[in-house]
Amino acid sequence: MRRLLSLFASAIALFWSLPALASVTMTFHSFNGSVLFGRYPHTFVSLDGTLDANGQKVHENYGFTAKSVSPAILSGPVEHKVVSEPEKYILGTNHHFSIKMTDAQYWQVVAEMKAWRDAPGKYYSLDNRNCIHFVGKIAEIMGLKVDFPQKLLRKPKQWLNHITALNPQMHAKQVK
Repeated sequence: MRRLLSLFASAIALFWSLPALASVTMTFHSFNGSVLFGRYPHTFVSLDGTLDANGQKVHENYGFTAKSVSPAILSGPVEHKVVSEPEKYILGTNHHFSIKMTDAQYWQVVAEMKAWRDAPGKYYSLDNRNCIHFVGKIAEIMGLKVDFPQKLLRKPKQWLNHITALNPQMHAKQVK
């Protein structure tokens, strides 16, 4: 009996000393857009979970856009911002695929987001540095194969479907 109690105590001690099973999941979203409601097609990422190193809860999302929508967007770079979408907006998006990320990847993504957010001057360009390019850079941090076909640079949903096809290891389905 004493041996059984000792074995039980050892098992509890081992279980107690194991790190918590924690992780952060990144989901890639697109929004179809609507001229009537003033939201243009858009792509962004959301991050949810818990960091392994310190147990910090993560519930964030990042998208890259022009600071203000005007005809100036059509003629060249304009001022930019990184936005966080409200929960009700996220619920209405296309959820393309999700990936578990390491703590190191999380901090790389945060650093990349800050670099885009804090870049000086006019950094948003409809054809050269838009939400698709931002999400593409984040996808590369996550180890995904990414490219930017010219015909998809203003079509976030189709572009994320293209990224899905480029990365069959994810076993993700394209969004219809």
